[in-house]
Amino acid sequence: MIQDILLRHADDGNDPLALLTELVGALRPENPARTEQAANLVLSLCRVLDTQPQARAVLRQALLSLIAGRKPASLYVDAGIQPNTGFFSELWRRVSRKILPDAINPAYLKDLFAHIFPYASDEQWVLAVPEATWLELLEAMRFEEEPAREGWSPAVGGVADAVLVLSYRISAAGLEPELVNGHPELEDYASPFIAQNIETAKYLAQFVDGETALEQDERQVQVMLEQCRQVIARIKRTTAQNGTSIRLTFLLQRLLQQIERQETLLALLGALRVDRGGRSAYPLVVRLFKVLVSAESHKNDLGQHWRENMELLSLRVTENASRTGEHYITETRREYLGLMRSAMGAGCIIAVMAMLKIAAASRHMAPLTEAVVFSLNYGLGFVLIHLLHFTVATKQPAMTAAAIAASIGESGGRTREMDGLVALIARTMRSQIVAILGNVMLAVPVAMLIGWCFFQVGGSHFISTEKALNLLHDTDPVHGGAIFYAAVAGVCLFLSGLIAGYHDNMAVYNNIPQRLRGLSWLASLIGQRRLDRMAYYVENNLGALAGNFYFGLLLGSMTGLGVLLGIPLDIRHIAFSSAYFGFAMVGLEFHAPTQVMLLAVLGVGLIGLTNLLVSFGLALYVAMKARQVTFVQWQALVARLWQRLCRQPREFFLPPPPEKSADSTQ
Repeated sequence: MIQDILLRHADDGNDPLALLTELVGALRPENPARTEQAANLVLSLCRVLDTQPQARAVLRQALLSLIAGRKPASLYVDAGIQPNTGFFSELWRRVSRKILPDAINPAYLKDLFAHIFPYASDEQWVLAVPEATWLELLEAMRFEEEPAREGWSPAVGGVADAVLVLSYRISAAGLEPELVNGHPELEDYASPFIAQNIETAKYLAQFVDGETALEQDERQVQVMLEQCRQVIARIKRTTAQNGTSIRLTFLLQRLLQQIERQETLLALLGALRVDRGGRSAYPLVVRLFKVLVSAESHKNDLGQHWRENMELLSLRVTENASRTGEHYITETRREYLGLMRSAMGAGCIIAVMAMLKIAAASRHMAPLTEAVVFSLNYGLGFVLIHLLHFTVATKQPAMTAAAIAASIGESGGRTREMDGLVALIARTMRSQIVAILGNVMLAVPVAMLIGWCFFQVGGSHFISTEKALNLLHDTDPVHGGAIFYAAVAGVCLFLSGLIAGYHDNMAVYNNIPQRLRGLSWLASLIGQRRLDRMAYYVENNLGALAGNFYFGLLLGSMTGLGVLLGIPLDIRHIAFSSAYFGFAMVGLEFHAPTQVMLLAVLGVGLIGLTNLLVSFGLALYVAMKARQVTFVQWQALVARLWQRLCRQPREFFLPPPPEKSADSTQ
């Protein structure tokens, strides 16, 4: 079949696009998963080319004429490189192209390449065919037989054009103001982004002139590109401390992709210059071919676009959250007990917030008004808890998960560092457990005390018997939706952690504290010393304040959102559920049915567990994706964690003995 295709096109006149499209269709397996079949078909093509000189010449001429007669630069420069458009602009482009594909412009090799490999599944079988098989195919085509390399020079020229275009784009990106702000030395010394363009132009000028002393010049371009990489690495380290913007994050990622492609094309160009059409270029051609096929297969992939952008965005957000999360992990017995006292203080305020929530619900306001009131109650209450240096237990996971993921990425699977990471997780678990206990230990008795005071002062219970039974039913994990609603609250907790990280980054990157100190009218109003203290507080607490307030808004608006959508949407939070349990006990005068009470107690525990698992799991997943933590690293961590839990279970639940605390403080 393959031989018939080649000989038929030789007789009918060689249409390179039709020939290559039909030939790739013959090589493409019916089931993309049958990669062995694809490899065997490519080997069959190799045998045909070895034994049929006419077929070999037809295919070779078709390839060279297709590359030489079209504009190839866009294929080499754009395929697989993040676009210079915004997230939503690129998202809309991909959606619209899925509905109505682009028209093919025969003047551009990129469009014809997409026509030859039109299916997303082409990536699967092309990448699965071994590199040695593709190399054998190039060998079988015997480009050295092409007379006078007539089609070869334009093909090489297309690669040179792509190198020049990429060089200009890299130098232009290196002049972006945000990049210069992240690395001010670019203004004081010669920028490697500009220098690489100068060296590339010199190299290509010699390349065209046919000079032989090119090896040193090519290495000089590579040196400049490596210096560009070093500048990008320094900017990334700086932004980890000083914050960054979404635009700068995408710019750095795009620059790295362009530099990597430039290095590939330069190596290919050098190999072609030394041995035009020779075997030294074949491995580079195969690798570039696979990259281009993969890029074309995903050019309209919505899932890949979402994943790539979310990984970049979450890295910037979780970077700040990980540093905040370190404050929620206790090491010594003193820190452990301090966290318990902090959580107990929050339990008192949560009981009051639960009372206000019940009072507001009894007014039966309009859904939107009720959602606003609930949101303000939660949001301002959580902000007050933070201002008083108290701790809400479920706020920990979104922060601590980012710190753990950062440590996983840094450990790289090394045994010694992995042991330290297991110890970090153990400290995190016991810190979260004691925080939950602290919240519940005072939320329940304070709620009971409030209910008892209402009864003593007013002569009637704060809530009716029917309302008390409803509150207990709301925490029933068997007959109600308590677990699902607890998961909704866990998602809200996760989102609040991202919001906190975003605002921490924004405060640092946009110089909010410094700009506050520069407000002369505010300094004259409250004094420069108070203004400095305010700016310092904002610098260190803006993210936490925003995260707490928005967490309250998310919790308070869920019921109203459910009304608008017509679905039974609600939240369950362990601290509030435990406070409601206290109010219900007083309202029933501690005469609740045993089964109802036991189910309520079980429900409170499961609600807390669900809050933690959902928020921690989501935060850990995002942080791991952002740092590209591999499954192998995660598998090694789980194994060591299980060993540690079996050998030293106390470490995961109780504070360290006093002697360990003393040692750690020395």
